[in-house]
Amino acid sequence: MTLLLTRRRASLSLASTLAGLALPPIVGVDLPGMAAHAQAPRELDIRGGSFRPVNIAVTNFGGDQQQGPALTTVITDNFRRSVFLQPIDQRSFVDRTVNPDQAPNFDAWRSVNAQYVVVGRTGRGNDGRLRTEFRLWDVGSGQQVAGQQFVTDPQNSRRVAHIISDAIFSRITGEKGCFDTRVAFIDESGPRENRRKRLALMDQDGANVRYLSRGDDLVVTPRFSPSSQDVTYMAFGAGDPRVFLLNIETGQREVVGNFPGMTFSPRFSPDGQRIVMSLSQGSSTNLYTMDLRSRTTTRLTDTPGIDTSPSYSPDGAQIVFESDRGGGQQIYVMSAGGGGARRISFGQGARYSTPVWSPKGDFIAFTRQRSGAFGIGVMRPDGSGERIITEGFHNEGPTWAPNGLFLMFFREPGGQTGARIFMTDVSGRGEFAVPTPAFGSDPSWGPLLS
Repeated sequence: MTLLLTRRRASLSLASTLAGLALPPIVGVDLPGMAAHAQAPRELDIRGGSFRPVNIAVTNFGGDQQQGPALTTVITDNFRRSVFLQPIDQRSFVDRTVNPDQAPNFDAWRSVNAQYVVVGRTGRGNDGRLRTEFRLWDVGSGQQVAGQQFVTDPQNSRRVAHIISDAIFSRITGEKGCFDTRVAFIDESGPRENRRKRLALMDQDGANVRYLSRGDDLVVTPRFSPSSQDVTYMAFGAGDPRVFLLNIETGQREVVGNFPGMTFSPRFSPDGQRIVMSLSQGSSTNLYTMDLRSRTTTRLTDTPGIDTSPSYSPDGAQIVFESDRGGGQQIYVMSAGGGGARRISFGQGARYSTPVWSPKGDFIAFTRQRSGAFGIGVMRPDGSGERIITEGFHNEGPTWAPNGLFLMFFREPGGQTGARIFMTDVSGRGEFAVPTPAFGSDPSWGPLLS
């Protein structure tokens, strides 16, 4: 009885923690421009060979002496990791804090080669809520091209910084941002021979880590829904492996199914209404889809080999997966309803795994193993244009940002150390470590929150 009571208290405690992950609301309004005419967003050739990052000056946000510098740092770091926007070192600024109610001194900003300037302020109102505003100025035209004010709970300040970063990134590049997002991953701690693996959640920059499981069971392959704050994952405890569905906002957790044999790699459809996964029965592993409303399961493949790691195209019409049906580990594409599949990977002497379709539909990311090296790469859905973005010892598990411009993956260096999570842009111009409390693996990038 004592053991059951202890477990129940632990379960209730975890449920309370999960329910506390709901995000406070943020109210945003546009600020009127100070210039006579607003300028259209500038379209950047972000994938072309002539690409050059845009120089942007992020001045210190005035107002609150704690929140202002912290918000400025978050925005600056977001831009630095974006590759497409290059923050200018504040040590070259004539003025590090600029009055957002006045037009900046454009001649001074031209002297440091700034193409855009961000100014703003933040502080608490009489009601205790945090009020933050920013303005984005185009130095070349001398015009304000964006400006917004946000009102929210003070604990939401970092998220406001991410929303501002997204608004500025989108205005300058013409592409959606990805800073106001979260990433599910596996937190790994303890010695290598007895490693504890917990389901965890973090902001895309590694901040605000929260644990979604206690580590009692082995947890693997978390996958975010592309359309909601739901995560599906595998748990191995007593009995058969189970597929779980967890709603991050409410903390509601349910078992999707207990399947005989082994289950692998559950992943959502674009509308979040189905999951596709692989089930092992006997010597073969095939793909199945499950309708989450009716719990109806449909078999998609029927081969004597191993079909696994399925991923839907963004329109839900096709599925990419890995299979050894041809004698080696390769990537195939088929209709989402099953049927014939066509092979799209043909690298000489290479094995391909963990394919995942870009949200933009233009690329499929994958892991390629050849001659002892593990590369994270992309190819077009027809298999053309294969390109390795990064290569080294045991890179694995790419996951796309919701704008299709960035990837996260994890790297396992071997020895007594553990896996680390990294972020790169789709062209491989920059690679950055994503900090986690201990070791981290198997990231899954969630949708935009705003």
